[in-house]
Amino acid sequence: MFKVILWDVDGTLLNFDKAEKYALRQCFAKFDLKECTDAMISRYAEINKRYWKRLEAGEITKEQVLLERFSEFFQKEHIRCDKIKEFNDEYQVRLGDKIFFNDDSKSLLERLKGKAKQYAVTNGTYVAQKRKLENSGLDVLFDGIFISDQIGYEKPDIRFFDHIWKQTGVYEKDDVLIVGDSLTSDMQGGNNTGIRCCWYNPEDKENNTNVKIDYLIHDLNEVEFL
Repeated sequence: MFKVILWDVDGTLLNFDKAEKYALRQCFAKFDLKECTDAMISRYAEINKRYWKRLEAGEITKEQVLLERFSEFFQKEHIRCDKIKEFNDEYQVRLGDKIFFNDDSKSLLERLKGKAKQYAVTNGTYVAQKRKLENSGLDVLFDGIFISDQIGYEKPDIRFFDHIWKQTGVYEKDDVLIVGDSLTSDMQGGNNTGIRCCWYNPEDKENNTNVKIDYLIHDLNEVEFL
């Protein structure tokens, strides 16, 4: 068992796709837009992922991600929305309304509490992540929560992880495990800081990157036996 586990939140402990679908439909209703179909949500999700990858690569700012993704989406869907910022602000809140756990992750963290130090490490916005972690009850299970909005750097930037070590103390690299679903964010971040990397890959995707993976899992509960 590792002494320290860094947990990604969206897409790992929590099912982001379900939260995204719920939040978008709530916002469409609030802003009196047309019906938000599954096909539209899928198209938005692809746009959103592309913007977050550009953020991880340092090409754009988070503010650009949050606003320009919706601008592009509405333009492509031929939807008139003059309140992009207000729409995004509402969206951040609604993301934390309903909690969808992956693999009963809360029970897993409860079992590991006291056996390992557990920290949340997320690139999500402060508003969305705070609501998610509080409403899920995960906040009280962590020994610390690190949100990029507060730190000023995003995963995989090594400065994000340097901030963690300043707050927690420095651990032996082999004692630390990062668990996440993103190769370009979580796993690349683990590579950058030299810790062990556990790729949560329930859909059995291929690793077409140069990112080094130490452990590949399809169910979060496998972490308990690493």
